[in-house]
Amino acid sequence: MAQARLSVFYPATEGAPFDHDYYRDVHIPLCETTWSPLDIRVERGISGPHVAAVHFTFSSMDELNAALGSPGTKALGEDTPNYTTLSPAIQIGEVVR
Repeated sequence: MAQARLSVFYPATEGAPFDHDYYRDVHIPLCETTWSPLDIRVERGISGPHVAAVHFTFSSMDELNAALGSPGTKALGEDTPNYTTLSPAIQIGEVVR
């Protein structure tokens, strides 16, 4: 079974706040505790269309779906206003390499 990845991209938008410290130090650990992914990679955008991105890797699509369906997922969404007003783009993919 192939690994699955949930990627969340925050578009760079002039004037929109994004608290990278809160995101890295509070929100991402909350995601880790809630979902228990195999790996997490957090990016701070330097150039390009995104101010930040995070990639959560799961052992399978079933594990990713179970994480998204877990009771704590709602709290993750409710935490978003603590670090940004941006609406993220979400991508789910199969890891091929």
